[in-house]
Amino acid sequence: MDVTFLLNGETVQVDAEPTQTLLDWLRVERGLCGTKEGCNEGDCGACSVLVRDDTGDKALNACILFMPQLHGKSVRTVEGISGPDGELHPVQEAMITHHGSQCGFCTPGFIASMAAGHSQGRTDHDDVLAGNLCRCTGYAPIIRAAKAAETAEVPTWLNDELPAVSPAPYAPQNLDELSTWYAANPDATLIAGATDVGLWVTKQLRELPKIAFLNRCAELRETTIGSDDIHIGAAVTMTETLALARDHHPHWAAMIRRYGSEQVRNAATIGGNIANGSPIGDNPPALIAMGATLHLRHGNTERQMPIEDFFIAYGKQDRVSGELVTGVTIPKAAPALRCYKISKRFDQDISAVCGCFNVTVSDGAVVDARIAFGGMAGTPHRAAAVETALIGQPWNSTTVAQAAAKFGDDYTPLSDMRASAAYRLQIAQNLLHRYFADRTGQATNVLEVTA
Repeated sequence: MDVTFLLNGETVQVDAEPTQTLLDWLRVERGLCGTKEGCNEGDCGACSVLVRDDTGDKALNACILFMPQLHGKSVRTVEGISGPDGELHPVQEAMITHHGSQCGFCTPGFIASMAAGHSQGRTDHDDVLAGNLCRCTGYAPIIRAAKAAETAEVPTWLNDELPAVSPAPYAPQNLDELSTWYAANPDATLIAGATDVGLWVTKQLRELPKIAFLNRCAELRETTIGSDDIHIGAAVTMTETLALARDHHPHWAAMIRRYGSEQVRNAATIGGNIANGSPIGDNPPALIAMGATLHLRHGNTERQMPIEDFFIAYGKQDRVSGELVTGVTIPKAAPALRCYKISKRFDQDISAVCGCFNVTVSDGAVVDARIAFGGMAGTPHRAAAVETALIGQPWNSTTVAQAAAKFGDDYTPLSDMRASAAYRLQIAQNLLHRYFADRTGQATNVLEVTA
């Protein structure tokens, strides 16, 4: 596949294999070994690079970034974050001043993430750097360095003008082109951010003979805010979804904030998180609790469904061969929505349980309830028995306790490395009590510590 992009300010044209990763290409074919390989699955951040596209600068994991995804973009490795005459970027100078590097293995990735945050004017450094792991220096001097560089000017050498490129046949430009191609090639793999598919290649060593990249399909990248609802295109990234959620669904946003890392959210898409059908994907429980509508297309035929009907069984969705997810529509407001993610680590961890609640109370009684969980079954799944036990009953602790006992009728969870079945059932019950406490004005934020 012919790929044209900027590398450290210079235009390069590459005939790349469809699933060749940027990390491998940089180190093996260009000798740029500052970008490190750590986990090779997008968790450690050692491979982070600075990428610019039409949405601005961002940090991405080079280990699960395929070369064709770079067409028309700009890439800066740690070698190109410094200036053409060896000038240091402000974050590099600050890391030296504040002793932010020890063994140095993780440092290039930190520099890339810090430079991206600096370019965006970010000061939430804990969020910006949550996807970069350091095992010897410690985070305190690194955060001090990030803070010290906040007011410095962005270096002029980073002001890359994106290269003018021709449309690539592997990256459809519009939905008509994409849906026609996919209907004729139903055995193909569709790649948006590659945060999941990337691991098929780097960990499972899978061959993917037919591929289409979705990142240049205009309609899939659109978000439309109406008077009552919001339509989010399938290729909208989780970073963009987070910004949207903060304005309309703050509790969903708080959960998305813990969805992977900054680098993962910059690549991952809401449509990919739905279409892969993972039973532990964090978005579907929230979308189900909101009553979202899923949109699909096969050729010229479009259809829609309640999102909870999409997930049939583990690894099976209501999607015919050659049909793609095009977007999801959610209500513009859902003030009763609460999302609780339970995981061993607070940041960048897979959920053991993700529970989302949206209970409507009127005149002291429950008139509607939508409760959905991930991690409790082979699919994201509504708690129908619990909902039934709530609806029509007074909204009080007795009703909640009686309804919580019904979780065993809704779910038969498995035991695995993340949690036992008994723990999952207990957590589900506890989260309903937490939701009631939250809705009735009691303190429930486990991150707040008071003397």
